[in-house]
Amino acid sequence: MARRTRSAFLENRTARLKLATRKKPYTALIAPGIFLAYRRNAGPGTWSVKCNGWLKRFALADDHENANGESLMTYWQALERAKTLARAGETNTEQPISVAEAVTAYEADLETRGGRKYNATQLRLHLTDALKSKAVVLLIERELRDWRAGLVKTGLKPSSADRIGRSLKAALALAARNDKRITNASAWKNGLKKLPDSEIARNVILPDQTVTALVNGSYDEDRDFGLLMDVLAETGARESQVFRLTSVDLQDHLTAPRLMMPTSRKGKSRKIEYRPLPISTRLAKALRQQATGRATHAPLFDKVWNLATMFRPVVERFGLGSETTPYALRHSSIVRQLLKGVPTRVVAAHHDTSVAMIEKNYSRFIIGDPSDALTRATLLDLEKPSSLAHAA
Repeated sequence: MARRTRSAFLENRTARLKLATRKKPYTALIAPGIFLAYRRNAGPGTWSVKCNGWLKRFALADDHENANGESLMTYWQALERAKTLARAGETNTEQPISVAEAVTAYEADLETRGGRKYNATQLRLHLTDALKSKAVVLLIERELRDWRAGLVKTGLKPSSADRIGRSLKAALALAARNDKRITNASAWKNGLKKLPDSEIARNVILPDQTVTALVNGSYDEDRDFGLLMDVLAETGARESQVFRLTSVDLQDHLTAPRLMMPTSRKGKSRKIEYRPLPISTRLAKALRQQATGRATHAPLFDKVWNLATMFRPVVERFGLGSETTPYALRHSSIVRQLLKGVPTRVVAAHHDTSVAMIEKNYSRFIIGDPSDALTRATLLDLEKPSSLAHAA
């Protein structure tokens, strides 16, 4: 069994409290190149790890109250945590990434991939200072679960808290892929599992006349903005897909124009494919004008990072609630096709999603008028006498 590294002036609170209060931490060598650092304060001291030129604080010392092994540690607990954090023997000498740094890296990754930076900026607003400063490698399941529960206590709906939690999971997963020292992925996989109440559907379905009014109202605000909302309403595509459209994606057939819509980068596959979506000749004409003067592979629309904010005045003008966002145009497109009897598989392919997701989120619309007519034809007419012959 390996010997534990002792330190006469740090390993018990009595000895630590005799030390002089100072900014420079007291250190003890606990492994080759790894030091446990203790800073003596007027109040409780703090534990840090010092390795390869960097210093990272990770817990309070049990100077005045009993340790809990997480935010408040004894010398021996801090010693083991410091070794874990430093990862003795690793060739990576960079300071372990903090949660705040992981979110910043996630934001940059979203921008590179054409995703919504809003996922990162909104997440950052809901992180506590303590969580922002903590090293990703030290995160534990309970603190992540408690953080998200705190979001609900402050008034967020479970679905909103769950959505913000998914953004944090994505940021932490990216950090783990970039740094093999981060081996505690179970902390966010288990700590940020879906909340039971987050499965309640938030889908806002708008009548056709409301969709038309919103698109026309968007044109009143600005032509380019109106055209963008027009495309979202008619195709049911996601914002990220529409922002990747270029001039060559418009197949401007005189009577049957189409848009070659890029697939999203959702899920495990990052490969982009293009699927033809039919559009009206009216929209094709407007997109043709939009493409005029633009380079062949230049985007048809300038990027808008928070489209919901621009959409809000239009929504309010028609007296609709704050839950009506640009995504409501996608929900409405899906339901419109389902109610028109379009096969579920075709609806799923058109909207770049799966049959399972369509059935999960829109099943009440599948069991509607089209299916009613189909199943009604199978009902037995029990009033007619049976012609079943009985054996003699």
